[in-house]
Amino acid sequence: KVSDSRIKGYLRRLLNGKHAACGYRKLTVLVRRKYRLIISKKKIYRLCKELGVLLPQRVIRNNAPRRIARNRVVTGPNQLWEMDVKYGYVAGKREHFFVASVIDVFDRQIIAHHRGKSCTAEHVVKTLRRALLKRGEHVQERDPNKKLVIRTDNGPQFKSKKFYEFCDLNKQLLEHERIPNKTPNKNAHIEAFHSILEMECFRWNCFETYEEAFAEVDRFIHFYNTERIHGSLHDLPPKEYAKLAALGQVPEQKIAL
Repeated sequence: KVSDSRIKGYLRRLLNGKHAACGYRKLTVLVRRKYRLIISKKKIYRLCKELGVLLPQRVIRNNAPRRIARNRVVTGPNQLWEMDVKYGYVAGKREHFFVASVIDVFDRQIIAHHRGKSCTAEHVVKTLRRALLKRGEHVQERDPNKKLVIRTDNGPQFKSKKFYEFCDLNKQLLEHERIPNKTPNKNAHIEAFHSILEMECFRWNCFETYEEAFAEVDRFIHFYNTERIHGSLHDLPPKEYAKLAALGQVPEQKIAL
């Protein structure tokens, strides 16, 4: 049995060195590894409290107002876009990568996507910006009652201050709404695409490098947009359907969601 005074000495040594910024949970791991003690994090917490070295608790505040997703009827492109993040796996690195995609609910095209080793609020903002530029939405005058709606779940990227500020800066063009918790059906189209991405891309490939994974994701999304037939689009690829719809050569459709 090791006395509390000795353990406090261990903690002081750790905190006086390069582990000065560690909280009690990480200090518990370090004490177990460095000094080979069998000790619980509750005890380390108590000893840190007695030493007066506990770090202040972080308070995460999200002041971005939340607009709840409501029922809508989509009759054309650029009325409702859905956005979400999915992760894949690089077997050669034993690490994950991320894919963030923007889909147009009307024609099911993936307008823009991000793939990388991480996916931050900055990444999703850049992806959405690219989608707006690609569709020319950044220069169009819109009826205030017919803004482009960006629908997402409640992921940290979409609840972030950076994403809120981008949407607020472009509030003349778009509005951002988030689905209620535990209702992925409200984001069904992007969820369906990510399911397709999983089944037809990720499960058919064993990626050895990030570069290989990113190249395959790019290739598959191009294939999805231009060649893969879609049952909900009269068995047409999304890009072809969008072209024919613009020419009035496919039956009109109303998507209620």
